[in-house]
Amino acid sequence: MTAGPRLVVVGDPAGRRVAFFQDALRAAGLPGARAVGWLDVLRGGARLASGETVRVDSPGEVPEVDRLLRGVEDPARVEGGRLWYERFTAAVAGLAAEAGRAGAVLVDDPAETAVLFDKRLTHGRLSAAGVSVPASPTSGPGGAPVRGWDDLVALMEGSGLRRVFVKPAHGSSASGVLALETAGGGRVQAATSVERDAAGRLFNSLRVRRYTGAREVGALVDALAPDGLHVERWLPKATQGGRAADLRVVVTGGRATHAVVRTSRSPLTNLHLGGARGDLAAARAAIAAAGGRWEEALAVCERAAAAFPGTRCVGVDLLPGAGWRRFAVGEVNAFGDLLPGLTGLPGGEAEGLDTYGAQVADLLRAFSAPGGAAPRTPGTTGTSTT
Repeated sequence: MTAGPRLVVVGDPAGRRVAFFQDALRAAGLPGARAVGWLDVLRGGARLASGETVRVDSPGEVPEVDRLLRGVEDPARVEGGRLWYERFTAAVAGLAAEAGRAGAVLVDDPAETAVLFDKRLTHGRLSAAGVSVPASPTSGPGGAPVRGWDDLVALMEGSGLRRVFVKPAHGSSASGVLALETAGGGRVQAATSVERDAAGRLFNSLRVRRYTGAREVGALVDALAPDGLHVERWLPKATQGGRAADLRVVVTGGRATHAVVRTSRSPLTNLHLGGARGDLAAARAAIAAAGGRWEEALAVCERAAAAFPGTRCVGVDLLPGAGWRRFAVGEVNAFGDLLPGLTGLPGGEAEGLDTYGAQVADLLRAFSAPGGAAPRTPGTTGTSTT
């Protein structure tokens, strides 16, 4: 077998993400990683050893892990994001401390992970780095708080925004996201996958629905606000086949390696909410027809990833403007690599590899680089959460 690092993967040992990573290791001729479950981490039983390199992956969809992180019994509930964030980032910091004690290293900087799981901080980091992002009154550590519907209305009026995305600050997979529109005469409507029961509790649904009126929409915002909200301008998106379109671009080791077009009849393009993979060749052709360059679109994603130099792989949500002429970055996702069956961009260094294969190849390059470009010991990057 090929010589390489002694790898540990923290995740759901029985889940798809860990399985895909282990498959990529075997395909590269490497031994499998030692798998550490998030349950062990959260219960304080995870131990690392000298010389191990630790890849922290998503907590996944294990009900008990979700309960320990969010403090709710029903995994379909939307609430609990703030508690999830506090417990998750504390657990990652604990792993970093354990790595330092044992003489192990983490692949990614835990301080950057904390930024990536706060949409307000991520937006502020990108804006400070000169990356084009939608306008936002909640951006950065000094952003305006949203304590409820009245705050949101005041922020929208003060910023001149009539169409916004309202996002739970620590959410993922479009959980709790509202695509909100206002018009004259007090008209309000929102598209969302949130379902509200008679008791006012919020649940995730796989169906995008519409709520109308300040009373209905305001009740949703009031229920979501305690977990923290990020608000940003709803940019008019490009279309493909009459459907709204954006792109998820995976950046590995600083280079854009994979891209998928996501299309939807609703403002939410997430594939699990009825979105569909679009035609990447057609998107590239549309960019060229508009006078743009596909390489520049990828460069925008690479600049976004460069704002997080201590994180080796991110998924960038690239928002093409109407007509495919301009681009902005909607989000940067720490665990944005779960794209089964997607292989690397033609002509690129990851051609023929899935997202996990590309990450394994990147790790091997890091360990074999002159001067030792392997991941650094936690706490040596100087990154802060601001």
